[in-house]
Amino acid sequence: MKAQRRRFLRLVAGAAALPAAARIARAQAYPTRPVRLVIGFNAGGAPDVVARLLCQWLSERIGQNFLVENRPGAGGNIAVEAVVRAPADGYALLQVGSPNFINASLYKDLKFNFLRDVAPVASIGRNPFVMVVNPSFPAKTVAEFIAYAKANPGQINMTSTGTGNLTHVIGELFKMMAGVDMLHVPGRGEMQAQSDLLAGRAQIMFDPIVSCLGYIKAGQLRALGVTGAIPVPALPDVPTVGETVPGFDVTGAIGIGAPQDTPADVTGFLNDKVNAALVDPAIKMRLNDLGFVPTPMSAKEFGAFMAAETETWAKVIQAANIKPE
Repeated sequence: MKAQRRRFLRLVAGAAALPAAARIARAQAYPTRPVRLVIGFNAGGAPDVVARLLCQWLSERIGQNFLVENRPGAGGNIAVEAVVRAPADGYALLQVGSPNFINASLYKDLKFNFLRDVAPVASIGRNPFVMVVNPSFPAKTVAEFIAYAKANPGQINMTSTGTGNLTHVIGELFKMMAGVDMLHVPGRGEMQAQSDLLAGRAQIMFDPIVSCLGYIKAGQLRALGVTGAIPVPALPDVPTVGETVPGFDVTGAIGIGAPQDTPADVTGFLNDKVNAALVDPAIKMRLNDLGFVPTPMSAKEFGAFMAAETETWAKVIQAANIKPE
């Protein structure tokens, strides 16, 4: 009887171990074919630069191609919809970020629920923006800018890459917290917005550091402050906006998501690899040069971050009454 019981218990234990063994085997096999990282913007911009840097690292270390697929349009919503409709097998990934957190409240007729339909995989990093002005503008500090804006209400043109874009909502948050009135004059994309700023048709922009660093270093734009809580290596002499506007701490964020119900062993494998990339000295240096702060997180931590950011921007959109174009 005891021998039969021991045999029964061994069989039960073996059966219980099968799912775990299957998960391990599946993770060890993944990926067996190229993996797509879909991004919602054109080639050449900040999201694209970071995506290609990471995909190259993953391809070299894992031995399988990780390919960037640009699916621009609708503020990134086209890319999200393409990925949430893809099989949940780890071969279609989504570069997620601040535009997705904003769009969740900005658009009322989305064909997906971002937080419900996109599973968090890994954080890549935070990208502080920088408050830049045309060099002809009289203010050389954030404090001087605020003083000028208060003395000339409604006379400063604030450009952005489009209504509802992060370059816009950061400006709206600044207006509220600094108590200034500026006219929002959106450009149609990064190129037009920067052109308007360089030509003096607009006086201020909150731009990703990666997008305007060359203009700053060339003296074509003047950096007044970075938007995060601490200075960044790419602009070591530029103070934070928060030093003048207490509590102002805003950054863009970028990471990776997957269709909901993607196996946990696959997302866990990807999270481990992305976090390994973020501590690689070469990757860290390159991201720092681009104005990014590598921010490794577990998938659970990144999911909580996604939810918190979505809530924050929902409040700004409502307070500023921002509507999509």
